[in-house]
Amino acid sequence: MSSSGVTVDCQKQVRTWRLLRSLMEFLIPTCNCTFVEEQQEQDQSQKKCLQRHNNPQQFMMSSTSTTITGTIFGYRRGKVSFCIQANANSSNPILLLEFSVPTSVLAKEMRGGALRIVLESGITGTCNNNNLFSTPLWSMYCNGRKVGYAVKRRPSNGDFEALSLMRCVAVGTGVINSCKEHQEDELMYLRANFQRVRGSSNCESFHLIDPEGSIGQELSIFLFRSR
Repeated sequence: MSSSGVTVDCQKQVRTWRLLRSLMEFLIPTCNCTFVEEQQEQDQSQKKCLQRHNNPQQFMMSSTSTTITGTIFGYRRGKVSFCIQANANSSNPILLLEFSVPTSVLAKEMRGGALRIVLESGITGTCNNNNLFSTPLWSMYCNGRKVGYAVKRRPSNGDFEALSLMRCVAVGTGVINSCKEHQEDELMYLRANFQRVRGSSNCESFHLIDPEGSIGQELSIFLFRSR
């Protein structure tokens, strides 16, 4: 990073603030922050918003949520995939996304212990298909920095094979050596229970559950679709 000067990209600044505003609206859907004519009422609403945003655990407890199995996996020299399943033994993924980020790069991002992945899409739902998981393409941000995109895809035979190898793993991280001839790459994975929180038809989030600290990773994945 050069210290001789700083270049400000206004377009990126506006996009970042818009994304942050969407994130705030998703994290605090029940506080009803609205603009009011009386300044006192406005300040009180903003204060409630900040309190709810600074205490995400309280938000999780007060919201309807479910627990699912989430797996981040990919070959060391390949790209990363994120798979959502009803449980570790489920054969059909609910959602499979492929990140454009190489596995080695995402592994470095996770070394800090905390990772926030935000996926944003400008494709709105239609009356015939309003499912958030039907969105084909997402812009991807890691810890506030745009790193590429994510694409929804159908599971391949290789995906089913990888998930089958991890079926006996309920929670944990590891490396699986390839059993295929002439393939020396290793499959890296992180599998855990995730708390799935649905804010609306246009936003959901997944938060890694690690009550005993066995994984040692704080991870949240947010999906937003512009309205």
